[in-house]
Amino acid sequence: MCRFLPQSDDEQTLKPLERISQFMQHVKVPQDRIGVVIGDGGETMREIERRAEVRLDIDSESGSVAIDSVGDPVTGLAAPDIVRAIGRGFKPEVALSLLDNDMRMFDLIDIGEATRNKNDMKRQKGRLIGENGRTRQLMEELSGAHVVIYGSTLGIIGQPEEVETVRRAVGMILDGAPHGAVYSYLERKHNELSRGAQLSGSTEDF
Repeated sequence: MCRFLPQSDDEQTLKPLERISQFMQHVKVPQDRIGVVIGDGGETMREIERRAEVRLDIDSESGSVAIDSVGDPVTGLAAPDIVRAIGRGFKPEVALSLLDNDMRMFDLIDIGEATRNKNDMKRQKGRLIGENGRTRQLMEELSGAHVVIYGSTLGIIGQPEEVETVRRAVGMILDGAPHGAVYSYLERKHNELSRGAQLSGSTEDF
């Protein structure tokens, strides 16, 4: 068994109270994504630890990641979703963007729950991805969220209204709606979100 433990340069300078764990959670990561969570030479793991103020204990054999908060407990709350997001196919830099804004969130849709068998799963994934990836790409471009399809799941990272827009579009596709209807919905929501952002910007100018 190979375990990767944090090698923080600041560990020796922590005060006794700062060493006390605020919480510990465990996240399961697919085997083929463990290396991405760790990163080259442990770089990604250390970046998560530094920015989220946590310690990670990664069991490379089981795929279990123990997350121990050692700093601001509010900041540390984002760490499990950061690890989950990387585990479900997101690039580390996109997953770490969950720390950039308190409202930014990660959501995961289980495609398997809406399918009857493997063939149906393959068909639905094909519809969600679209020809040459067009459908997934449009969901990203028109919602403003990041969308990743990995295995039997579809992951979303974005603001709440962006995530809800993608969830609705995914639901339409899984329910059998034509792609044209889904694209029309996404265009409409894009215009609504754009107008909302413009109004918000105008208000801040006063």
